[in-house]
Amino acid sequence: MNLHEYQAKELLKKYNVPVQEGIPVDRADAAEEAYKNLKVQFGNNFAVVKAQIHAGGRGKGKIQGSEQRGVAVGKSAEEIKQIASNILGGTLVTIQTGAAGKLVNKVLVAQDVYYPGPNPVKEFYLSILLDRGRGQNVIMYSTEGGMDIEEVAHNTPDKIFKEWVHPGGGLLPFQARKIAFNLGLKGEAFKNCVKFVTNLYNAYVGLDCSMLEINPLFKTSDEKIIAVDCKMNLDDNSLMRHPDLEALRDISEEDPTEVEAGKYNLNFVKLDGNVGCMVNGAGLAMATMDMIKLSGGEPANFLDVGGTANATTVEAGFRIILKDPKVKAILINIFGGIVRCDRVAQGVIDAYKSIGNIEVPIIVRLQGTNAEEAKKLIEESGLKVQSAILLSEAAALVNKAVA
Repeated sequence: MNLHEYQAKELLKKYNVPVQEGIPVDRADAAEEAYKNLKVQFGNNFAVVKAQIHAGGRGKGKIQGSEQRGVAVGKSAEEIKQIASNILGGTLVTIQTGAAGKLVNKVLVAQDVYYPGPNPVKEFYLSILLDRGRGQNVIMYSTEGGMDIEEVAHNTPDKIFKEWVHPGGGLLPFQARKIAFNLGLKGEAFKNCVKFVTNLYNAYVGLDCSMLEINPLFKTSDEKIIAVDCKMNLDDNSLMRHPDLEALRDISEEDPTEVEAGKYNLNFVKLDGNVGCMVNGAGLAMATMDMIKLSGGEPANFLDVGGTANATTVEAGFRIILKDPKVKAILINIFGGIVRCDRVAQGVIDAYKSIGNIEVPIIVRLQGTNAEEAKKLIEESGLKVQSAILLSEAAALVNKAVA
């Protein structure tokens, strides 16, 4: 589950992680009031307006139809109000959103952290995620933080450091000191960085994050270390332990079909192809998608109905797949183990009767528990469903349907 920047920062503060303070608003006049409050609190004339969407690259992204960036600095209440007005309600297009962009419903008016002082300011990069190959969390960090971190990783990978953390021991003090040292920090900034990294790792573990990225990690002119931006992903499987965090989910930022699929406990991911897939089991689903590509098609989705599929969930899967206008055929590939093939077949029949005329060809391959009964149900239904026994047969039917 993805969180907005302002939500992630509030959670980090509970773990004593210093952050750039800000006020989330959904109206331009409220942005003006937020600026005034920040000026009273921190005494700075400048403030930053940040679009709140579930995508990176906001600083370089632009609102469709204008030159307005997704992150902009203002130095007066009037200017902040105008920037917020330009962003709110607009569609922000970034390198991560694609051409469609994302609608901006909220902005964060944040304090200025680039204030002058006795020491130079500096931007770093730091993230924590799971290295599945090693079975350990890894802290990735660099002295080159900011909007061009992707180019740094591509052009100068030697500037990206990694520190692996053993799950049994957690982050050890010497590792936090090593990170601060490799970032080139000294004195008070060094001490503050050690505290920051330690508390940030505690937040990562305590909140059951799957990814936590701070970019930029910022050293202020008075040697403070703070999170200026934060991207936080929570492990969906851990939300049973965090009912308060589940309430932070912003459904408006998610694909509507994926949200609908979640209501039926369907594992669904929308793709850009032309063949809809309905499969039981993630491994078989991946193999089916490979087969579709080899047959000349492109998978339109990943849909795993799981081991508890019934007629209702199968019908729901059908409806979700058919909402995609790009779909030219639907392939149902079921291996009956826990889920019975006849139950899936009945779901196909019920979906046909409930939805009405389905224009796209449907190819059904059912093997395993009650496969014969399933085949008989479909043949006696009178529906225009093409059946296959071998995977190669299903591939040939797919190829014919999308040709």
